[in-house]
Amino acid sequence: MRLGLALARRGLGAVWPNPAVGCVLVRQGVVVGRGWTQPGGRPHAETEALARAGAAARGATAYVTLEPCFHTGETPPCAEALLDAGVSRCVVALEDPDPRVSGRGLARLRDAGLEVIEGVCAEAARALNAGFFSRVERHRPLVTLKMATTLDGRIATRAGRGQWITGADARRRVHLMRAQNDAVMVGIGTALADNPRLTCRLPGLEERSPVRIVADGRLQLPLTSPLVAGARDVPTWIVTRTGAEPRRLDAFRECGVEVIEARPDDGGRPSMAQAMTALAKRGVTRLLVEGGGVLAASLLGAGLVDRLEWFRAPLVLGGDGVPSAAALGVTDIEAAPRFRRVDVTPVGDDILESYVVLS
Repeated sequence: MRLGLALARRGLGAVWPNPAVGCVLVRQGVVVGRGWTQPGGRPHAETEALARAGAAARGATAYVTLEPCFHTGETPPCAEALLDAGVSRCVVALEDPDPRVSGRGLARLRDAGLEVIEGVCAEAARALNAGFFSRVERHRPLVTLKMATTLDGRIATRAGRGQWITGADARRRVHLMRAQNDAVMVGIGTALADNPRLTCRLPGLEERSPVRIVADGRLQLPLTSPLVAGARDVPTWIVTRTGAEPRRLDAFRECGVEVIEARPDDGGRPSMAQAMTALAKRGVTRLLVEGGGVLAASLLGAGLVDRLEWFRAPLVLGGDGVPSAAALGVTDIEAAPRFRRVDVTPVGDDILESYVVLS
């Protein structure tokens, strides 16, 4: 199952709206087939593993990181494929929360006489597909907020200059994060100040660039921005307030940009809660947020941040530097968003601290 989870990770960021699944077929103690969900979500892991195993799948045990599907889409159900191949036993990490499956795949296998074991490496499997579970159960993607700050939590000088606070190794790590997420989001302030491309530019992973999203309540993003200019090559979406100027909307759409309208929040910006629901409806399971401080505060204040990836660079800018998050309006410590640190990793001269939200 641990091998299956390692295989499944290969699909993160490339298989949405489907989960990233791994499958290992073992016969008489020998691995005879391995598979993982392919880009775009098809073929499924079980189909890939069975194709590699061929006749050797008969009598084998299938280790699958998520319940085999039991609905017919572009391909037949994986539960039936396992039965047709003659698999004799199935070990599954987790039941699939998708209402079209939700125990039906496991029931079909048991009804056919297979021994089915559940719950192996369940916690690790759920963590791996936390984005898929979030989309299905909470109707929003898993949100990871990435910060790159000085030791005193500043993201730019008082003049607004923030490139580059962290080193080249940290920037490469961020490109890997992009490859492992379905979409990457920035606020309009960051888009205007940094003029980013938000693509993955690691050698060999250039095709894994996520959907680029800009939170832009007043449609300030220039049509000449690389995000807009490259929208037909790498999808670009804009989240704006409802009631935006129609001609401006049409101009973005003519450039290939998808515009998502959300009602204004109390500050007049697009509601992030509504925006997250809209992203989930479009199939996004994992969202990486790269800045800036206003967008970070909007998400933190709404309780929408699930994970923090915090890069700390060994320098100090002082109190007149730009803070990592805008005002949250917190008056009591108990009301502040709280996280649990789960990892600390040196990345070149910088430190990467990883956190998960305390629920």
